[in-house]
Amino acid sequence: MPKYLVQANYVGEGIKGLLKEGGTGRRAAVEKLLGSVGGKMESFYYAFGGTDLFIVADLPDNVSAAALSLTVNASGAASSRVTVLLTAEEVDAAAKKTPSY
Repeated sequence: MPKYLVQANYVGEGIKGLLKEGGTGRRAAVEKLLGSVGGKMESFYYAFGGTDLFIVADLPDNVSAAALSLTVNASGAASSRVTVLLTAEEVDAAAKKTPSY
């Protein structure tokens, strides 16, 4: 299953939810969200600085990743960015391709 890096920042009600439910409560909510599209969480970390949250997740496909991103961003509780992650083997396979330019 493809891996994705999700970077998120809590805003407004999201910050209030974090204060009320704690970090583990928010992690459980994200696990449930990922599971709703057939995904699974690999890691979940809070951070200081410009990004509040880093998640590495396995998701079935880009459509599922986009659906999650749209849902989170539309909620108004957080803003997120999703990055597709590639394995070293996938980069090897890409390097062997010979596109014409």
